[in-house]
Amino acid sequence: MSALDTPWDVVVVGAGAAGLFCAGIAGQRGLRVLLLDHSDKVAEKIRISGGGRANFSNRDLDPQAPHRHFISANPHFCRSALSRYTPTDFIGLVRRHGIAFHEKHKGQLFCDRSAEDLIQMLLREAEAGGVQRWQPCKVMAIRHGADALYSIDTDRGSVRSRALVIATGGLSIPKIGATDFGHRVARQFGLLLVQTRPGLVPLTFDGDRWAPYAGLAGLALPVGITTGAGHARGAFVEDLLFTHRGLSGPAVLQISSYWQPGTPIQLDLAPGTGLLAALMKAKATSRRLIANELAVLMPSRLADAWVQMDADWQRPVGEASNKALMRLADRLARWELVPAGTEGYRKAEVTVGGVDTRDLSSRTMESKQPGLYFIGEVVDVTGWLGGYNFQWAWSSAHACAMALPH
Repeated sequence: MSALDTPWDVVVVGAGAAGLFCAGIAGQRGLRVLLLDHSDKVAEKIRISGGGRANFSNRDLDPQAPHRHFISANPHFCRSALSRYTPTDFIGLVRRHGIAFHEKHKGQLFCDRSAEDLIQMLLREAEAGGVQRWQPCKVMAIRHGADALYSIDTDRGSVRSRALVIATGGLSIPKIGATDFGHRVARQFGLLLVQTRPGLVPLTFDGDRWAPYAGLAGLALPVGITTGAGHARGAFVEDLLFTHRGLSGPAVLQISSYWQPGTPIQLDLAPGTGLLAALMKAKATSRRLIANELAVLMPSRLADAWVQMDADWQRPVGEASNKALMRLADRLARWELVPAGTEGYRKAEVTVGGVDTRDLSSRTMESKQPGLYFIGEVVDVTGWLGGYNFQWAWSSAHACAMALPH
């Protein structure tokens, strides 16, 4: 048997964050690794993330309580991988490669210079493991034979492997190559899928209903935002951004992963301000218009737009009735509205749903189909905004790579 005919120990499909990392670790363990990707570029999601500086992890992640920062039909599934390869572990690797980084608010970690530094680190790790990389290389078909080997037909020829790792991500951002390949492979081998939908994505509203607020496009402010109930409830205090079509900004991206079509979201446009008390105090001491008093607590453009909704609010605060001020404060603190939809996968940072964790081992990421593994975004594990999804990529890749048999 020639060297070309010798089965690989593992073929990894997908040269993104999870696939590159898994391939490098497996190679450094002494496995013969072939990495395939249909694109001629590697790790495009890393390249464009964090404004080009790659928000690569988050110090606030608590691996013992993954349900705090991750969404899944089984949010405890990710605990094993996250507790065995933590943000501290990945930070150690970043430091060993001499990559400068900094922490922004809420534990978010970014490269000082460029996301390219992180990509080059992963490529060096893969090179250190002797990983062979075929790019661009399209996978045409996959078969599992009686000899327990996987046959992978590609446009560069056919290869065989003892193990197959699917790290092809989800459906988000198709312009950089996202496809449903991983979901199709799961279906081929009889694995369950959790229905997918866009996550970390702006919300849109019906044109006529949004018309009164479209003029606020570009306005940003901190808000409290909630949706859902019980275990499905999401609640955040983050910045909101008005757009011509709806709402965006970190607050909305976060809540979008929890939002279900047809259900409302609730906004507190002045969180932590004691709005009603402030208005009542102003009523006793001020001669200014209600809009001017509101502008002390929120952007003046928003205050001006809001008072236009009720004639009782278009007067000096001292002339307003207690009832009118209570109604105003309540409306601002509990603004409820129902999105028409989202901006879809083209603007979504992640895909919610994917390969059902009931069909995967939380320790190894191996599926019920022997020798077939799924890691990263293709799995039904979705993190919050702020580096959590990349940490899931590193942790799931590490769990898989350490479990691959020699």
